[in-house]
Amino acid sequence: MSNVLLLNWSYEPLAVITRRRALSLMLRGRVVAACDESVEIYGASDIFSIPSVIRLRRYVNVPQRGAHWSRRAVLRRDMYTCAYCGAQPGDKQMGQVLTLQDFTVDHIMPVSRGGQSTWGNTVCACWRCNQRKADRTPHEVYMRLLWEPKIPRVTYLVISGEIPAAWKTYLEIR
Repeated sequence: MSNVLLLNWSYEPLAVITRRRALSLMLRGRVVAACDESVEIYGASDIFSIPSVIRLRRYVNVPQRGAHWSRRAVLRRDMYTCAYCGAQPGDKQMGQVLTLQDFTVDHIMPVSRGGQSTWGNTVCACWRCNQRKADRTPHEVYMRLLWEPKIPRVTYLVISGEIPAAWKTYLEIR
């Protein structure tokens, strides 16, 4: 075990932190152990027992980070996949291989008709579909969206590799 799972006071996972950071939080009295599984660290004159899961003593409000709308964020949310035809970088379209620069943000309800730059009104589109749709709604040009655009979830905790058994109680593992 080289890392420690940090939980909020409400037992929701916040981050995976290093043992050094966990020890610092423990010495300052900011956290308590949330499980029995631990590892011992030998210092110059002391032995420290660091649990594999620790919980903050106070609730910390974690704002939604990264949910601010931007063109780049829309392209990333849609994984550079056209919401109308499903084209992706590397696909061939009209004899050309599509690159990242061939994708743009399309307003479902055009700005000229009062459409806003919001998560629900913008999608990634390839240059061909964007030209075809132009300043109209998808319905007017008989185009269908392959998915409904939504605000991206940014509360994911990405963990790879072997997951300690003590962590599985607190994580939604799929």
